[in-house]
Amino acid sequence: MTQHALPQRDPEVTARLGKPLGSGLSVHGVALLLPAGSAAGTRRPSFRALAAQRPLARRLTRAGEEDGLVVHVVRYRHRGWNGPAADPVHDAQWAAEEVVRRYGDVPVCLIGTGMGARAALRAAGHPAVTAVLAIAPWLPEPEALLDPDPVRQLVGRRVLLVHGTNDERTDPDLSYRLAERAKKLNRDVCRFEVHSDGHGLQQHRPEVQALVVDFVRGTLFGHHFARPVADALAAPPPLGLRMPLASGFGQSLHH
Repeated sequence: MTQHALPQRDPEVTARLGKPLGSGLSVHGVALLLPAGSAAGTRRPSFRALAAQRPLARRLTRAGEEDGLVVHVVRYRHRGWNGPAADPVHDAQWAAEEVVRRYGDVPVCLIGTGMGARAALRAAGHPAVTAVLAIAPWLPEPEALLDPDPVRQLVGRRVLLVHGTNDERTDPDLSYRLAERAKKLNRDVCRFEVHSDGHGLQQHRPEVQALVVDFVRGTLFGHHFARPVADALAAPPPLGLRMPLASGFGQSLHH
């Protein structure tokens, strides 16, 4: 069988922070959105993957304006994870470092979707990162669980995972297993399940966005969490790792 080599990486290609959204005055916290991607690929990320982050970015910007929140969508060097290279992890770490360079000592929340959620979890060890939110994370397949993704870097961070129970692209059981391992080392881990929803969480998009907003405002700026989030963080496994995201979540919250 002929071996097909991966395309050569362009050494001039660098990760970038997208246009800052939010606080035009003093910056007190930063949310970095890490888009979805593919298992392999050295081309630039697709426009669609970046555009998919815009509704959440706008919602966060509106909700965090008074607190001094700035939101950036991270533009990866490559659209793929690319095996051991774990390219988006390095890009997420670079982005956190760039936040420190631009804004100084402000707390950072990494918010990833799919492949980006895995990158967010893996990059959580950066000193500026205080919180991680993983939406429908793409994690190693079951046969790779002899060498599972690490969780020690999550210690000292608040961590929330959210996954649709009918997700056919990224296995919700794998995100539960990771959350379970993380909870043993870090009490501040919780996980929400969106019952009957699929990978894109389209049926409950307003609730998922409200959950993200509540978590970001609580972790970065000290606002009280909504009762379900506070309960999920406090509850022992498995209850706090299988918390149902109720229909209508956020409608009564003043965000």
